[in-house]
Amino acid sequence: MKYLFIINDAPYGTEKAYNALRLAMQIQKDSIASGEENEVRIFLMADAAFCALPNQNTPSGYYNIERMIKSVLNRNGKVKICGTCADARGIKNLPLIEGAQISTMAELTQWTIESDKTITF
Repeated sequence: MKYLFIINDAPYGTEKAYNALRLAMQIQKDSIASGEENEVRIFLMADAAFCALPNQNTPSGYYNIERMIKSVLNRNGKVKICGTCADARGIKNLPLIEGAQISTMAELTQWTIESDKTITF
């Protein structure tokens, strides 16, 4: 199955990005354990564009969105950032977490059409 996660909230301040990434990571973990071929795609919109910035420094014991994004990417997940959203926030030309990419609404549309399940946070 193909899972598409659309995240809209900032990486910190609410737990929506955290919970979306926890679910995405669990789907990947369960897929490996069961031998299923599930694909996880994450599209970051609005303030969630900040999730893709590297060098996040969180207090010890606090969740770190950068580490979670890297985990998804390391298990062949895909992470794209809305280019318009990144541009509006002045981060479109900043370095991103390795593997994350700026994208478009056209690509989000294609991902949505191709997905078996779309989950929004």
